[in-house]
Amino acid sequence: MKKKVTILLPAYNEAESIVELEHCMQQVVDENSLYDWEFLLVNDGSTDNTLQMIKELQLKNERYHFIDLSRNYGKEIAVMAGIDYVQTDAVIIMDADMQHPVSVIPEMLKSWEEGYDDVYAQRQTSDESWLKRKTSKLYYIILQKSTNISIQKDTGDFRLLDRKCIEALKSMRETDRNNKGMFSWIGFRKKGISYQQNLRNHGKSKWSYYRLLNLALTGITSFTTTPLRFASIFGIIVSLMAFLYLIYIVIKTILYGDPVQGYPTLMVTILFLGGIQLIAIGIIGEYLSHIFNETKKRPGYFVREYK
Repeated sequence: MKKKVTILLPAYNEAESIVELEHCMQQVVDENSLYDWEFLLVNDGSTDNTLQMIKELQLKNERYHFIDLSRNYGKEIAVMAGIDYVQTDAVIIMDADMQHPVSVIPEMLKSWEEGYDDVYAQRQTSDESWLKRKTSKLYYIILQKSTNISIQKDTGDFRLLDRKCIEALKSMRETDRNNKGMFSWIGFRKKGISYQQNLRNHGKSKWSYYRLLNLALTGITSFTTTPLRFASIFGIIVSLMAFLYLIYIVIKTILYGDPVQGYPTLMVTILFLGGIQLIAIGIIGEYLSHIFNETKKRPGYFVREYK
């Protein structure tokens, strides 16, 4: 009996890419005939005619299914919704813009058959700007240094996950999600394979600097408490320095009197300590915001239609 594999494709305003997507999925079927294929598209509140084109695909090809979310929740939640609906032996997560090459899939399947549960793809090169590449590298360094789990760098959602991984991810119901960290956190046997990312032929990236920054902060605050510990340690150091300076002022006053001077020093000290306090409060606020969101226990998403 053939093993069944789902390709999960989150889509937000990807109408221009649907024709290319259909062609690539047919290539997957033709070149990997030993498996039974299913394609699950998640419409993440698109405002163009993405949903209409997805429905047309579903009507003419029974391999296609779709989830229409009630609004735009973001890619992390769209992937969560797709994984919740996967019923097959494995899932391959890909971008609907087809920057992830389907030529990598046979190697993923081979590694899966060898016993690996999570076969992740690592980019060799990227067409992103210099700033994005450098900030991404810095983010992975910070995340890896501050967590006790192994985070794969230059790795996104493009990967094959075995049924064991799917069930593990389905049990994790937090709504402030960072999929890259969650894939690492669940463990299981992992293997990385390299790939050359395709150029984007249609549309433009939905990842603005603000969204990337928000995702990075979510990743750090979701998988480590190091920023809180760092704020505490830094606070202790600053307090110790302030106490030593206090002793110096007392001794100086006893020995030489108390002339009215040192206004610049006083202002610099006040502003420095105030800045440190605001940074610490901001770090605490980031963690409190996650606690606030999770304690409401709202569903991660609502589905308007599934076929």
